[in-house]
Amino acid sequence: MATSCVPVVTAADVCANCGQEGGDGVKLKNCTACLLVKYCGVDCQKAHRKQHKKACKERAAELKDERLYGQGHARLETEFCPICAQPVPLPPEGHSQVNTCCMKMVCNGCVYAAMKMGINDKCEFCRTPAPKNDAESLARIQARVNKKDPEAFKFLGDQYSRGQLGLAKDAARAVELWTKASELGSAGACYHLGAVYSHGVGAEQDVERGVRFYEKAAMRGHVRARHNLGCYECDRGNWDRA
Repeated sequence: MATSCVPVVTAADVCANCGQEGGDGVKLKNCTACLLVKYCGVDCQKAHRKQHKKACKERAAELKDERLYGQGHARLETEFCPICAQPVPLPPEGHSQVNTCCMKMVCNGCVYAAMKMGINDKCEFCRTPAPKNDAESLARIQARVNKKDPEAFKFLGDQYSRGQLGLAKDAARAVELWTKASELGSAGACYHLGAVYSHGVGAEQDVERGVRFYEKAAMRGHVRARHNLGCYECDRGNWDRA
């Protein structure tokens, strides 16, 4: 069937290109980028692309900013101590420890309280005995990885990045693990990937890709990622966005 390339004035449930109304077996689909218009098919969407492109791009940018500035205002759930339920001071890695048995981040205050109670060789949270060596720690992390725990993927990536727990430094493996962690929802992994691509450390430099990862982390509640985005905009002279 030939498609009309003559655009029409859009309505609530009308194809933006040919004017076909929805219903009676015709299912219209939104332009997924801007949500401003609908189309009855791919042919109409392609035919209308040139006329729609500018408005689509502008609205898509607006929607992106609404998400970026409207989400991630609360601290990450993983940055609250599971024992006292208080937010761990920033930066979390300097005020807490992660136990490989359950991958829970316990604040230094609760670690100290457990030591005062004589709990020195067990996880403060789940009471699993402390690992005897690096191999046992890695086995526990891998067990969490096998369960698709995003923080386990992120934590294992950290170990490869730093060459800890007996592992040789392997930047490529770290990026691979952080990428999987980010796909599973880890804001911390998105933050690491933002740094990797922004600075070209561990992967080929791609500043725009790094910014996209910082944005993902910020929208999930990562404080330092949002700070880095502010620095990025400041360097470009975009003071209002910074």
